[in-house]
Amino acid sequence: MGDGAQPAVLAGEFERSRGHLRAVAFRMLGSADDADDAVQDAWLRASAADASNVVNLTGWLTTIVGRVCLDMLRARRRRGEQFTDMTVLEAAAAGDDAARPEDQAIMADSVGLALMVVLDRLGPAERVAFVLHDLFAVPFDQIAGIVDRSPAAAKKLASRARHRVHGTATVPAADLARQRRVVDAFLAASRAGDLNALLAVLAPEVVRRADRAAVPAGVPTEVRGARRVAEEALTTTGLARFARPALVNGVIGVVVAPRGRLLRVLEVTVDGDRITAINVIGEPASLHRLDLAAADVA
Repeated sequence: MGDGAQPAVLAGEFERSRGHLRAVAFRMLGSADDADDAVQDAWLRASAADASNVVNLTGWLTTIVGRVCLDMLRARRRRGEQFTDMTVLEAAAAGDDAARPEDQAIMADSVGLALMVVLDRLGPAERVAFVLHDLFAVPFDQIAGIVDRSPAAAKKLASRARHRVHGTATVPAADLARQRRVVDAFLAASRAGDLNALLAVLAPEVVRRADRAAVPAGVPTEVRGARRVAEEALTTTGLARFARPALVNGVIGVVVAPRGRLLRVLEVTVDGDRITAINVIGEPASLHRLDLAAADVA
């Protein structure tokens, strides 16, 4: 590409593409720090390579970032890394807003939080193929070279990941939409600290059950009655900021995921326009067994 071989041209294009590359790495890795490391590693690889015949530098740099991220995801899996930083989770639960604004923007939207939880459950190659194709429109011919598969195989990886991300509802669409409205109202009231709105969405005899890992020491694992459940919800507004609707075993539930890291899941039973039961799961093995999918993925 002529001048493309010049270090100054490559450096300039890298800086122009840095935001895009970091967004790609963030979605693949789910960690701002790891994303920064991946982008830096990609620069080291790119600057040491011959770019003289590269026509699309941004696409080429995206490919390099993809390979770096795939290596990092595979290394995590080999180590059996759960990748849950409890310090970060506890700080987030306490309302720590120290994260960079761009990270907050990514994690604040409802799709982002639920999606990051589900992406964590994909295999490394599936995650890379899905993120690159479905979220960043990278063609399968390019993805194939990253994951060391044929374009057809890369397409199958993305398709399999897409199915897991979307999940399969076990109730009719109308029922799912009704459940979603009720759960949205519950979450909005919880975030706002609105006792009356919480009472309006909870059935009078609602039961909140939880495993011991999901509640602090001294808090009962079962609470009955709308007022008691609502008053308890008012004490968890910090976590409510990180709670989003998701498909939980085929029906609408809630994932609580500070910085996209799964901390709690709420199985919610809805009857009509009221919540009749909430089951809070925090025990890691129980969380792992749940079938989770993002409720809204464009």
